[in-house]
Amino acid sequence: MERLDPDLRALQEVRDHMRRAVQAQREVASWDQGQIDALCKAMAAAGARAAADLARLAVEETGIGRAHYKTLKNLFATEGIWASIEREPTVGIITRTPELVEIATPVGVVAGIVPTTNPTSTALGKALIAVKGRNAIVVSPHPRAVRCIGESVEVLRRAIERAGGPADLVQSLSSPTLESTDALMKHPDLALILATGGAGLVKAAYSSGKPAYGVGPGNVPVYVDRSADVREAARWIVASQSFDNATLCCSEQALVLDRPIAERMLAELRERGAHLCSEEETRQLERYANRGGHMNPDLVGLDPVRVAELAGFRVSPSTSLLLAHQGGVGPEHPLSIEILCPLLSVHLVDGWEEGCKVSHRTLENGGLGHTIGVWAGDDRVLDQWYLHKPANRIIANGPTSQGAVGYATGLVPSMSLGCGPLAGNITSDNVTAKHLINVKRVGLRTSDWEQRYERDMRRAGELLNTGERAPRGSGLDGDPALGRSVAPAGEPRLSSGWRGNAPVETSGATPRAARPGSAAAPASAPAMPPPGRGLRPGEGRPISRSSAPPAMPDVPDARGKLTSAGCPLGPCQGCPHQDQRTGSCTA
Repeated sequence: MERLDPDLRALQEVRDHMRRAVQAQREVASWDQGQIDALCKAMAAAGARAAADLARLAVEETGIGRAHYKTLKNLFATEGIWASIEREPTVGIITRTPELVEIATPVGVVAGIVPTTNPTSTALGKALIAVKGRNAIVVSPHPRAVRCIGESVEVLRRAIERAGGPADLVQSLSSPTLESTDALMKHPDLALILATGGAGLVKAAYSSGKPAYGVGPGNVPVYVDRSADVREAARWIVASQSFDNATLCCSEQALVLDRPIAERMLAELRERGAHLCSEEETRQLERYANRGGHMNPDLVGLDPVRVAELAGFRVSPSTSLLLAHQGGVGPEHPLSIEILCPLLSVHLVDGWEEGCKVSHRTLENGGLGHTIGVWAGDDRVLDQWYLHKPANRIIANGPTSQGAVGYATGLVPSMSLGCGPLAGNITSDNVTAKHLINVKRVGLRTSDWEQRYERDMRRAGELLNTGERAPRGSGLDGDPALGRSVAPAGEPRLSSGWRGNAPVETSGATPRAARPGSAAAPASAPAMPPPGRGLRPGEGRPISRSSAPPAMPDVPDARGKLTSAGCPLGPCQGCPHQDQRTGSCTA
């Protein structure tokens, strides 16, 4: 391995890790729920004990965020996520009712793609939900966070070994490259991809040919209505932006303020350390933060003081976040994109209707399907956000950073937030253990099946034998005046149904049976069976209304008998259900 070219070594590492992961996963595939839960509990406890050390290492390696908040994230990704899935059944029979049995099986080996913004917490959380389903996971870390992610994985591996499991259930690549990550996602033994990152990474995951949960970026607007508790809104928006320097993709990005409360809201924010940028400072931020329509990666997770310094101006060391007015949303307004640091674009609107439009445009500018926030006391305004906004996490009167991940709300705790089809994602859920298992289902006959089946058989017979028309607009309805289907010009008019698999011609005063080879019958119409023999499936016998009533369909009832019981026209000549010895109906 040491003699190999670095790129070749990275590819060989993928193959080695996958081989070991497959072996480890097979070892636990037959474990019961108690064994798996004991393993996961040990992993969660070990991750929580190492939360502070891993947080310090992450900040030291990446230069992103604050150690205090990264410690909170690590605790959330271990103890918080474990508390939410501890009682979740993921092994064997997970549901049993008189009509349905559901069985959980593992998916196999999962690829966990981990970003640099939340490296340790994302790695811990993904590993926990993967192993809960009896899966193995191979983590591909961001190149700028290899060490802290590797140490997080090593903490879990030691915990797994102490609990009696195979350590190779959780592994991390030590020298990831674009090529090795691609090779991991396309490896023939890989079952599923769980990718967190930018739009390019998510697209690559979905293009790999493997099933994937790709969760992409957000551009989160938060609207503050005139009916809102302005003081409370200011308090929690600052807390949300300060939470690890707004590195969660669900953190607020655009502050949309209703004009009647705008000045008061800005004053409340300034009381809590926010700095409202001047026009010149705003232009400096626009040049620094936006590079060709994309966020400058060099400012991700930095303190607001440092962001201002890099942009070319100074603010107080106690500054909690930066505020910059923007006149709209789009390419001509550089700060209206997602920027993962304590910086909010400010938009003034007149009423919730205009606030709705600006919020919607913000989501369309890189955040469709992700998260939106609203502060309001008016239920009518809240309902507009609940019902009509294209976001799958709507945080009402709370911080979007801690709220969308399920820390401050009743949402499912998760570090991977799906954005749904609007953003090209397969799910809109907060991804958790239930997404990393396969569920088999056993269907059992319902107690009322026989009654429903016989009822529907009688109904089908009535429709076939009385010529009742299909509902108007169904595509099967014919001439409304005649109550039967309309044939093309120059062809005989046919009835709305078929008798014995052959159509009945009804042109003229007296209907007569369509003859094979005639214009009224298909060229492949089946021949009439010999006298004295009933129809079998696939055979057809045309019956004229002038001779005998048509027979019921040749379908067995719930007891397995062939029946024409319930025929509204009485017994049928040549009935396929007729006993050939006695002549009586077998029903």
